Amino acid sequence: MKKIITLILALAFVMPFYADAANKQLEKARKKELSQKLKEYKKGGWTILGSRTLEFSLANHYDKLNQLGEDGHEVEGISSSTKSKNIGKQSAINSAVITYAQEAGSTLQGRVLADMAANGVEPSAEFDNFYAAYERLVEKEIRGELEPSYTIIHDNGNGSFEVRSYFIVSEKAASKARQRALEGALKDSEAAQKIGDKISGFVREGFDK
Repeated sequence: MKKIITLILALAFVMPFYADAANKQLEKARKKELSQKLKEYKKGGWTILGSRTLEFSLANHYDKLNQLGEDGHEVEGISSSTKSKNIGKQSAINSAVITYAQEAGSTLQGRVLADMAANGVEPSAEFDNFYAAYERLVEKEIRGELEPSYTIIHDNGNGSFEVRSYFIVSEKAASKARQRALEGALKDSEAAQKIGDKISGFVREGFDK
């Protein structure tokens, strides 16, 4: 019994040390990541679009992602050629929404097809319309869940600019948005309704399962 107590006390003493060491190592990795990204942007001629500095905006972006942990999801929107910075930023926002919706649609389609193949079921043509409707509705639902983080701009040298906007979305909020989109998409698809519970589970899983 005394040996067990001694072991427990020893662990209680050692664990905070290892936890502190792990935290320092993680913080060091975060600073290195920030430094590398800043060098990449500056080397590429990217500047921040807004009143904050690039350093502050990027550090704030990573802090938000770190706080959210696994619940945080970064989304990028790109406008490759625009003569207006404001129009470019709006185009980048639309690009981010479309990118997220396409990723969600492709992920869902892949899981549904894999599940059907595993069960020897051939998907009907009606499913193509279902996936398209789902993507359109995800675009609508996710727009309000994307939190703007920072926007960078690059002079293309021909009178136009490339604009990239970055957003952070909570996976919990995004899951609810995808579920709302799914409810709408299922209404017009009898084939999808037959496996609605299975599809709903795939939608809740997100991108990383």
